[in-house]
Amino acid sequence: MRFILIFLFMGFFAQNSLAQTSNITTSKKVEDYIQLGLENSPLLKDLQNQRLTNLIDSLKILASYKVQVNGMSNNSYAPSSNGWGYDYAVTNGTNFAQQVVATKRLVGNQNLNNQHEAIRLLNESLKIAGKISTQDLIKTITAQYITAFGVYQQIKFNQSIIDLLNKEQLVLKIYTEKGIYKQTDYLNFLVTTQQQEIVTEQLNAQFQNEIASLNYLCGIRDTAQVQLLDPIIKMEPLAQIENTVYYQQFVVDSFKLKNATEQIKFNYKPKVNLYADGGYLSTFAQNAYKNFGVSAGVSIAVPIYDGHQKKMQFDKIKISEQTRSDYRDFFKKQFDQQILQLVQQLTATEKIIKQTQKQIVYSESLIEANKKLLEVGEVHITDYILAINNYLFAKNAITQNTINKFQIINQINYWNKK
Repeated sequence: MRFILIFLFMGFFAQNSLAQTSNITTSKKVEDYIQLGLENSPLLKDLQNQRLTNLIDSLKILASYKVQVNGMSNNSYAPSSNGWGYDYAVTNGTNFAQQVVATKRLVGNQNLNNQHEAIRLLNESLKIAGKISTQDLIKTITAQYITAFGVYQQIKFNQSIIDLLNKEQLVLKIYTEKGIYKQTDYLNFLVTTQQQEIVTEQLNAQFQNEIASLNYLCGIRDTAQVQLLDPIIKMEPLAQIENTVYYQQFVVDSFKLKNATEQIKFNYKPKVNLYADGGYLSTFAQNAYKNFGVSAGVSIAVPIYDGHQKKMQFDKIKISEQTRSDYRDFFKKQFDQQILQLVQQLTATEKIIKQTQKQIVYSESLIEANKKLLEVGEVHITDYILAINNYLFAKNAITQNTINKFQIINQINYWNKK
């Protein structure tokens, strides 16, 4: 019995603790989610690892031009009898070679620097890709945060309206019982209150879904309730297109094509290799024990004719350069059009917000007047409900347009990334 009581007590304590934990509300801002999203992004980690890999490739280039030493073992036996078999002058009958061979390719500093430049440009491309991926992730997380924040603001406002309606409902109930208002007026007011409660519950469910999507984007496993702080999103000064990170990729691609052109030229220059070996090389024909020795030499390869492959490679680079130019020119037009459109949308949205704010001032004054008239039993309930609905519409319009404004600024800042 004692163990059963302990078990039940522990179960109750654990359940109670879990309930308390699930009710804990934490305040978070958009920067918190962005930081976690960037830290958890496997793509950004992958791009960083690729850059580290390229640094190793740069070291490999240096290592490939150092002296290469290999142990070589070549052994053959070519039997012949009565004139049948391989020609002895070619095979020597028996060959036994055990050597250590050292080779070194000679390369000019310009060629070597050009190969290192190719890796540096590749890393520069990865760096730009990392910046773009970072900006993509920031924009996506910010947009989702703004969406969730908009729902959160609607919940807070709707709850304040419900509190107001509940308070007025008590007053209306007393006047209904006294016969000042009709029963239908009270029921109509009660239905309006219940409708707002249903809308708020729907918004709560939507808010949880939006937060779950936000956690998913950031790679967060968290089901705790959160309170979203106001996002501080200011529009950055409009940048020249040449200074944006998206344009920088076209510049790097141009350098990469020039680098590839230079490398083709280096590939068609004469190649010089030095070699040296030492060891045992013998046919066992005579005095095999004396066949220890060394040798050294140089080999030179001069390209003469390759079927015009060099020209073909240059032609491919010219086509790639034309493609790059076409994409760059199209991006310029797209960029200017996108920024112009977003700025126009921002101006129109801010104008709507100002107009709606004026309407809210009138709606608030009308509600306040109706509240006073309700307390003395001189207001038509339908007029009061209509005033509340107009106020709800105006506030929701403000919230929606404010969210749209934040989203537009978020997109403008995305395109202005340097």
